[in-house]
Amino acid sequence: MPVDELVKKDSELSLFDGLRSQIITYLDEEKVDLIEQAFLLARKAHEGQYRHSGDPYIVHPVAVARILANMGMDYQSLMAALLHDVIEDTEYGWKDLSDRFGDTVANLVEGVSKLTQIEFRTKAEAQAENFQKMALAMSKDIRVVLVKLADRLHNMRTLGPLTYEKRRRVAAETLDIYAPIANRLGINTIRVELEDLGFAALHPMRAKYIRKAVEKLRGNHKEIISEIKRRLESTLEQRGLPGTIIGREKHLNSIYQKMKDKRKSFHEIMDVYAFRIITDTEDNCYRILGAAHSLYKPLPGRFKDYIAMPKANGYQSLHTTLFGMHVNIEIQIRTNDMEEIANNGVASHWMYKNRSSTAISANQLRVDKWVKGLMQMREHAGDSLEFIEHVKIDLFKDEVYVFTPKGRILELPAGATAVDFAYAIHTDIGNACVACRINRNLSSLSAPLVSGQTVEVITGPGAKPSPAWLDFVVTGRAKSGIRHFLNHQKQSESVDLGKMLIKRSLKSFGKKLSEISQEQRDRVASHNQVANFEALLEQIGLGNRMAFIVARQLVPDEGGNAQQQEISLTNDGRPSITIQGTEGLVLTFAHCCKPIPGDHILGVMDQGKGMVIHSESCSKIPSKIADSMRCVYLNWAKDITDEFSVELKVELERQRGIIAELAGAVTMADGNIERIGVEEQNAKLSVISLTIHVQGRQHLARVMKRIKSLRAVTSISRVRH
Repeated sequence: MPVDELVKKDSELSLFDGLRSQIITYLDEEKVDLIEQAFLLARKAHEGQYRHSGDPYIVHPVAVARILANMGMDYQSLMAALLHDVIEDTEYGWKDLSDRFGDTVANLVEGVSKLTQIEFRTKAEAQAENFQKMALAMSKDIRVVLVKLADRLHNMRTLGPLTYEKRRRVAAETLDIYAPIANRLGINTIRVELEDLGFAALHPMRAKYIRKAVEKLRGNHKEIISEIKRRLESTLEQRGLPGTIIGREKHLNSIYQKMKDKRKSFHEIMDVYAFRIITDTEDNCYRILGAAHSLYKPLPGRFKDYIAMPKANGYQSLHTTLFGMHVNIEIQIRTNDMEEIANNGVASHWMYKNRSSTAISANQLRVDKWVKGLMQMREHAGDSLEFIEHVKIDLFKDEVYVFTPKGRILELPAGATAVDFAYAIHTDIGNACVACRINRNLSSLSAPLVSGQTVEVITGPGAKPSPAWLDFVVTGRAKSGIRHFLNHQKQSESVDLGKMLIKRSLKSFGKKLSEISQEQRDRVASHNQVANFEALLEQIGLGNRMAFIVARQLVPDEGGNAQQQEISLTNDGRPSITIQGTEGLVLTFAHCCKPIPGDHILGVMDQGKGMVIHSESCSKIPSKIADSMRCVYLNWAKDITDEFSVELKVELERQRGIIAELAGAVTMADGNIERIGVEEQNAKLSVISLTIHVQGRQHLARVMKRIKSLRAVTSISRVRH
């Protein structure tokens, strides 16, 4: 073997020596040997592959493993880190890894691997699909995402050789997805570095300016920081309270975001001195808080108790802001366990799995709950892009804490409503929600919740989500639950409408749907390239296919004069469908003519939307559409009780209080006013546009008669645009 090859082999082996020195401190020799075997296979698999920097590719997986070793991760995670690109970039497959290292390691590697065999239309779609696959693997083993985060961190550390555009794309993806996930899992050490590296890649000049300003400020304020720390240490010593005090640095991205969001200068943001006090017990956290408050005055409204009410990612600490020595002093107080969870989050589960810790177990439960919610969103989302949209909503949030009637605390994002609260409890509760009580008083479902409120959801049998809820809910879980229900409802209603339309078209052939064999239905469905006959009915109901053409396919033997039969029946017998007017998502009323019960109506099939109902005399329906197969003649059912919108034009003499008289007349006739618009015509006469709700033509006639009886009214007419 040539000398340079031997040198290269030795340098690659020395890579593992660095990793070995880390893991030998907490793993036994047998597990270290397994990790070395994974390293040797990875080195062999990636032989001849190089990174953009020119380094052998094996440098990257070893660096990823070292990041995880710093977090004290288990041996299987480290093996997966070393092998994480093997399935994607080399000839080795899942079975090779499974045979060599077992299913667990092979599954971890597969979960981290990117999708390779699917062609995506856009990079956004590729990112979404990739994240969805990772989320699915994460639900089976959370370590998948820990390996992925370490992989992303090393890639961010080595962005330099990439092109400007690729650096920006990777950095934006990191800030959009990976840093928030690290935050959600409580892994603060990785989150902070991902955010700072992403910020520096996207805004290099701003990062450089802030870094220099921080270094200069730190030098100028060295004495004041030392004095505050000395006073705190002296106070704790006097009271016999154990605690380690460390200065806390604000990281670059945090400073920049605060400057941008709060519209403050650098010196306004940095005019705060931050310290962290680490102690042994939860009880001592509160004792140290009292000692700090006795030394410096606390600022009102700046105290937060995250020990009693932990954040969703398991973070626990006491936060207080004090005023002393003419500056603001931020202090965080926590135990050693809380410090580990704050830095390593869910990774603490493996680091301390042999040591009992209530805080770490509770943190693991929170993560499991979040991942379970993630899977529910994945099931309900229409596609991967919608899924990633919902996930982003849940990752970027400030929290409010509210209570159930039984005293259970629920954490929701800022701006959350009672509907978000209902879906957070259970999807079925959200779907059946009709009203809510906040602090025992009836309240609006759309009102934003405030921390400390007690929220009670009122459900009703037969209740269902409203499309309007999507305008005010803020959680991904609520949005995905509502959309899933509405899509399912729309599908069901489309099938029902499609069945009505196909029955009507078959009638023109002298056939009934019940007379068509299942074999013939399946044949026609296959011909139209849909999964089954029900899917074909759905397409008809949505207006994507013509019922008459499908009917002709169902009875092909009578196709010769079928169209003439349809036209004849339409002009003379006018076969029609009876509607209630409240059929839902695939049946809507035209805004141009605002038809009401009693009007002669027809439905125009609108592709993708279903049926739009017009008055027969509506000027917006061209004659070519009215005579086409896209139109369906309709009848109103006899027992309609719902209200419909009608626009009236009222001309009257100008008088004091006439608007009140007009409103009173509508109310006396049992009508409801939706809108009143006044247009002054001249000094004596006014024209009023009035939109009201009525139950039909007879009810409308009563309302118009009552309005006309007013002495000031000179004329009244119904408006049809």
